[in-house]
Amino acid sequence: MLELRPFKSLGGANHGWLDAHHHFSFAEYHDPKRMHWGNLRVWNDDVIAPGTGFPQHPHRDMEIITYVREGAITHQDNLGNKGRTEAGDVQVMSAGTGIAHSEYNLETSATRIFQIWIIPDESGAAPSWGARPFPKGERNEGFVTLASGKPDDDVSLRIRANARLVAATIKAGETAEYVLAAGRKAYLVPAKGVIEVNGLRAEARDGIAVQNEHSLRVTALEDAEIVLVDVA
Repeated sequence: MLELRPFKSLGGANHGWLDAHHHFSFAEYHDPKRMHWGNLRVWNDDVIAPGTGFPQHPHRDMEIITYVREGAITHQDNLGNKGRTEAGDVQVMSAGTGIAHSEYNLETSATRIFQIWIIPDESGAAPSWGARPFPKGERNEGFVTLASGKPDDDVSLRIRANARLVAATIKAGETAEYVLAAGRKAYLVPAKGVIEVNGLRAEARDGIAVQNEHSLRVTALEDAEIVLVDVA
């Protein structure tokens, strides 16, 4: 079963410096039908104006993945970590027992990110942060795992949840396939382009909630960049 969630149907707010759209209930947006999808709790589509960002604030017991679509985001936290994550790359923060961090767009143009929160398998672990470059060129032959809590995914950033984040860059007319294990769900968003997923059309920034599907056949109707989370 595939459920299309058009971008125009998402909740959100424009704060001037931040234009935020929420695929799931978040902040002032509440929809009892869109609280979570499996252990996926948050998928925010944020556009951050240059020279602005989120001042230091705390998190705990959440796996927080930032996928940079355009521009770059600069992270700093109370553990002493600091890093700049550019478009096409991913950073992962395991909040664990507690971490305070800031995220700023220090660039001269807008930064566009997906921020994805996944509920961890266990609470009370030590907090951590990490980032890794994943050039889009590596994704031309299908989906590449960027972050995962699954034991057989040893080349990705680690998260403490039964979930996997993958991405693919597909040229117009080409197809990529992703196989879901029995009982798994997925949530898929094209960061760019227009696609068909098992015959269902989706445009850039639309969401597709997936359940009871063995495989997803994703065809690009125009050059596309796809981000997918496989969850329990």
